Amino acid sequence: MNPIARAARTARAGQETAEASAQVIARRLAIMGEALADPLRADHAELGRMGTEKVEALTASAGAVASGALDLADQGRRIADREGLEASAHLARLAKADSLAGAAALQAAWGVGLWSRALSDSWDLGNTMLKLQAQALSPIHAAAVANARRLKK
Repeated sequence: MNPIARAARTARAGQETAEASAQVIARRLAIMGEALADPLRADHAELGRMGTEKVEALTASAGAVASGALDLADQGRRIADREGLEASAHLARLAKADSLAGAAALQAAWGVGLWSRALSDSWDLGNTMLKLQAQALSPIHAAAVANARRLKK
């Protein structure tokens, strides 16, 4: 999936999560009010779900964030390693330059290459962050939407 489609899908999921959360909160506030008014007839199953499902969804989301952070760190390490090798190779070429014009041409070529790699890397890192955002939201979205459906009944 391309990054624009991924971002759009995640934005829609965020909107659905917000809407479902509002519905769930409203219904659960009513359930809590009913429980205060008549504790013996309270929906104890629903009252019991209120905490555990949040912990489960947030734990899954935190796991996705931790995994994604490791992926981002690994991407950064690979970029740094590559650029270290590029700089070393460039310095070796500069040391062999036979004129100032040759050295200037090498510097210009290295700068253009660096700029190109930086642009490409930024797109790759951005795409990784969009994936991470979607993965982090997914369990929270799933729980909120499922609760909204269940509580409509």
